[in-house]
Amino acid sequence: MTIHIEELKFRCIIGILDFERVTPQDVIIDMYIEYDYKKNFINYADIVEITKEIMIKSEFSLIEEAIKSINLKLIKEYNSIKSINLKITKPSILPDCKVSVSDYQKVES
Repeated sequence: MTIHIEELKFRCIIGILDFERVTPQDVIIDMYIEYDYKKNFINYADIVEITKEIMIKSEFSLIEEAIKSINLKLIKEYNSIKSINLKITKPSILPDCKVSVSDYQKVES
């Protein structure tokens, strides 16, 4: 099974520029989680809340750090996860484009 979470949008502190450290900005998260579905499912609402909580509380300097932290937490929390494809977008940081970083994390069995 695959959970699709698309265009999860909220505000948080993220970035290395001076103004990014004091003013929350919009981020958009797209995430695809492949997992083994036996009798237990993964609640996508819980995934959304965990992701938002990590991002808002941690105030990451780099998107790369945020991705690693979210992946680690979800893999530890849910042993049925086989892979996570996670993309974090900062839609307003540059005037003429959206900027994103993504990563694919496969869980070793």
